[in-house]
Amino acid sequence: MPLAPSDFTAVTDLTAVPDRLIGGVVAIGNFDGVHRGHAAVLETARREAERRGVPAFALTFEPHPRTVFAPDRPVFRLTRQDAKATLLRALGLDGVVVVPFTRDFAAIEAQDFVDTILRDRLRIVHAVTGYDFHFGRARKGTPDFLRAAGAADGFGVTIVEAETDEGGETVSSSRIRAALAAGDIPLANALLGYRWFFSAEVIHGEKRGRNLGYPTANLALPPETELAHGIYAVRVALDGTVHDGVASYGRRPTFDNGRPLFEVHLFGYAGDLYGRTVTVTVGAYLRPEIKFDTIEALISQMDRDSAEARAALASLRPLSPLDLALSEMVNI
Repeated sequence: MPLAPSDFTAVTDLTAVPDRLIGGVVAIGNFDGVHRGHAAVLETARREAERRGVPAFALTFEPHPRTVFAPDRPVFRLTRQDAKATLLRALGLDGVVVVPFTRDFAAIEAQDFVDTILRDRLRIVHAVTGYDFHFGRARKGTPDFLRAAGAADGFGVTIVEAETDEGGETVSSSRIRAALAAGDIPLANALLGYRWFFSAEVIHGEKRGRNLGYPTANLALPPETELAHGIYAVRVALDGTVHDGVASYGRRPTFDNGRPLFEVHLFGYAGDLYGRTVTVTVGAYLRPEIKFDTIEALISQMDRDSAEARAALASLRPLSPLDLALSEMVNI
C-alpha cells in the first residue's frame, strides 16, 4: 500500500481540473463503499499510472444515480463524498474529479461523454473501469463501447473483472448494505476491506445518558441509513486523536421510541462535543436494541455493554493494508 499523497486534489467542477491531473490515468465509477471490488479498479489505475509516469485519479458522480432517478427512495450511501475522497487518498490516488449527476447529465450520449470529458477535457491516456460500469444515455456506454472509443481516440482501456470473496460470491455495495442492515459487521467490513466508518455532527439530545452515568454524543444519520438498530463497539476520531466507545443506534424504546439516533459514549472523555464533526468507525455489533422495564436494568446492561465493547475493540487488528493506511491517517 503506497503512502497517501499529501497533495491529493478533490475537484467538483470539470472546468477547474488542475493541470496536475490532466493527461493521467482515470478510474471511472460510482465507487460507493470503495469496497474490495472498487479497490481492484483503483489499484489497477494507480499501477498503470506509475508505469506511465502520469497521475492517477478517479472520476465519480454525486449524488448517486439511483437517488436522482428515484428521489422518493434514496440510496443508503456507504461512503459520502468526503469519506470517498479519504479512501481514494488512502489508496494512493492523486485526486478525484466529482461530476454533478443530474438527469441532463444522464442524457448525454455515450460518445459525447468520451469525446468532451475523457478526451478533450481530461486528455486521459488510459481509462480503467469495472466490468459492470455503464454510462451515457440509456446506459449505452458499455465496457466494449469504451474499449472501441479508446482505440479510436488514442487512449488505452482496462476492464477489471468482478472481485469475489472467499466463498466465491461477487463483492458488491448491495451485499454490504444488506450486511449492515442485518448487523453482520464482520461480513460488511470483510467485503469493504476496512472497517465501515461515517462522519456526522454532534447534536443536542435529551441528555438522558448524562443522568444515567453514560453521557453521549448524539449523531443524526441520513434517514435512508439502513443500519441495524442495536449496540455497537466503536472508535471515534476527534481532533487527531482516537477514542474507544460504545454506541446505541435506534429509537430508544425504553424512553420515547423516537427518530433513530446514533448515540456514542466515549470511554473516559468529558469534553463538550456539541456542534463538532466526529468520525465513527464501527468495530462490532454487540446486541439488538431492546426495551427495559426499569432504569436500573438498563444501567446494568449498559455496564455489560461497555465491558464487551472494550474487549471487542482490544482484539481488533487491521483487516488489510488499506485499513492500516486509514488508521495512520488519524482522521479515521
